[in-house]
Amino acid sequence: MSAQWEEFKAKQPTAEKMLRNALQRDRLAHAYLFEGIKGIGKVQASKLLAQSFFCINQIDHYLPCGECHHCRRIESGNHPDVHIIEPDGQSIKKGQIQALQMEFSKSGMESAKKFYCLVHADRMTTNAANSLLKFLEEPQAQTMAVLITEQLHNMLSTILSRCQVVSFKPLSANLLIKQLISNGIPQDMAPLLSQLTQNVDEAQQLFSDEWFAQARKKVVKLYEALQKSDEEALLWLQQEWYKHFQDREQVNMGLQMLLFIYRDLLSIQLNRKEKLIFPFIIGDLERSALSISQTTILKSIETILNTKRMLDAHTNHQLLMEQMVLSLKEGS
Repeated sequence: MSAQWEEFKAKQPTAEKMLRNALQRDRLAHAYLFEGIKGIGKVQASKLLAQSFFCINQIDHYLPCGECHHCRRIESGNHPDVHIIEPDGQSIKKGQIQALQMEFSKSGMESAKKFYCLVHADRMTTNAANSLLKFLEEPQAQTMAVLITEQLHNMLSTILSRCQVVSFKPLSANLLIKQLISNGIPQDMAPLLSQLTQNVDEAQQLFSDEWFAQARKKVVKLYEALQKSDEEALLWLQQEWYKHFQDREQVNMGLQMLLFIYRDLLSIQLNRKEKLIFPFIIGDLERSALSISQTTILKSIETILNTKRMLDAHTNHQLLMEQMVLSLKEGS
């Protein structure tokens, strides 16, 4: 078990220190809000905290032993006094919170303690959030809550004020790249995958996904077409891009990878080749970097960022892409 906590400490030293100090001083809050981007260990940290909370053989007053029946049952996901609530469809509904409250009105099955975790807490309906608020305002003894969100700004201020916020930071690029390589990701692919996700399992899924492999190649081809003429780039959109990038999420990923290519051009001009995200096309990038100004690169980056921002509100992805291509060529 200490290995899991050490991994938590290595990835999230600030969050780990906050929770460790609270455990060692016996000053755990009744409610925590773990916030940060997807895939950086918030759910796993909540499990470790639950194990420490219930463990009857803590090591150094904070480490769960991993061997007692509480630790084992929490690890296997079947502890009767630990409840994980996730969205039912698109949201966490009032009925789910009421069912949780009813469950907590009963005496504990295996101890006097109770623990609940709300994953994607920002997706609570208004009624669910109001029901939870009453729960947080009058916490039961020996009860702990962990709310998890990737969208802190979507949380009600009244709920925020009743939780101790623990911020989880993005993993350092070097740490994540090393982790990906140690998990079998090729060295020249690890930088790109480390930029697309903070989750090693998701990175491996992307790497083995045929759609993603083709998407990566098509983004590079679009960039090459943009170096020639707007006519060629627009033709590439019609012939290849629209067939492959069909929904908003796919288009957004394609734009993100195109953005990385322009960032790589900037890295080459600033002599920071160790930061390249597309090292497997370094030869083409170096040639392009010789004939394009930093001002043009920065304008291109801004154009792609604006396109990404407009994507959510824009129903016609094709028109949006064509406008971006024309803007990129105007700036070159």
